[in-house]
Amino acid sequence: MERAGMVFWALAFLAGVSCDEFSVLRSPQTVIFRDGSWPIPGDRIPDIAALSMGFSVEEDLSWPGLAVGDLFHRPRATVLMTVKGVDKLVMPKDGISYPIENAVPFSLDSVANAIHTLFSEETPVVLQLAPSEERVYMVGKANTVFEDLSVTLRQLRNRLFQDNSILSSLPLNSLSRNNEVDLLFLSELQVLHDISSLLSRHKHLAKDHSPDLYSLELAGLEEIGKRYGEDSQQYKDASQILADSLQKFADEMYNLYGGNAVVELVTAKTFDTPLVRKSRSILQNTQSNTNNSYNPGYSYNYNYAVVFNIILWLMIGLALAVIVISYNLWNMDPGYDSIIYRMTNQKIRMD
Repeated sequence: MERAGMVFWALAFLAGVSCDEFSVLRSPQTVIFRDGSWPIPGDRIPDIAALSMGFSVEEDLSWPGLAVGDLFHRPRATVLMTVKGVDKLVMPKDGISYPIENAVPFSLDSVANAIHTLFSEETPVVLQLAPSEERVYMVGKANTVFEDLSVTLRQLRNRLFQDNSILSSLPLNSLSRNNEVDLLFLSELQVLHDISSLLSRHKHLAKDHSPDLYSLELAGLEEIGKRYGEDSQQYKDASQILADSLQKFADEMYNLYGGNAVVELVTAKTFDTPLVRKSRSILQNTQSNTNNSYNPGYSYNYNYAVVFNIILWLMIGLALAVIVISYNLWNMDPGYDSIIYRMTNQKIRMD
């Protein structure tokens, strides 16, 4: 009995150590996330983002946390933020959180590819950004909206010391402006502020029919933990500042899209395997397939659903009209003349 109890508590301790989370900070009523503790496979997080936007996935996802919402009203934007170096953040507002099982690196390239393929004519906003790695990927209208966004470490450092930066309003507490690790953490918060500020100047982009995608990877907190230690006051202050900034960014993006945006947060202490990203972009892949000799079909267009509904209901209306007319003709009384025939017969008799 004692050995069995020790095994039970050891398993419980190991389960508590790895408690990386997938949290839903804001979501519209048309996207339903059930409240529960169902674990999410780390490699299926992109599929959850795709399904919440109304896209199909290659492999069925048997995860009960995401329910079938309104299929005709899908969110206009999905914002997914990934924070490295922490398994859980205490957010100012209560949201729905799920444990992550086997946290592995992931990317939303498949979702971005689907958006670019289905809505290529409307040029949606697709922004994938990792400030600490100086990695940025923009598609569509993001090239014009976020062309002034600081992406390199030198640009981020210069942006922090401008007059309208977050340093003038953000309480640093134990963090320092003279430390490179602290500046890297603060620069990521500056990027969040600049994204919402730039998008607020182009509010018309949040009202079009094409869905937008934002994928942000933040590693500044992880670097602070390595520099000062996770028990240090700097790490605690940075965690609190990051939680407040993420919640503020989530509320701003949610309001900019009129309450029709899904804002998600992934917190992972460590990833099991490194992620190998392809250097080939979506645009290059699309251009290489234009001269395909197999004569593939045309790409899906947003107007296909409109044309399908017009043809469907028109055929249903014509079919019902034919049925009603046929029924009345079949049951019509041959001996009952209409007013026209009776008027004509009387006139002939009078003549």
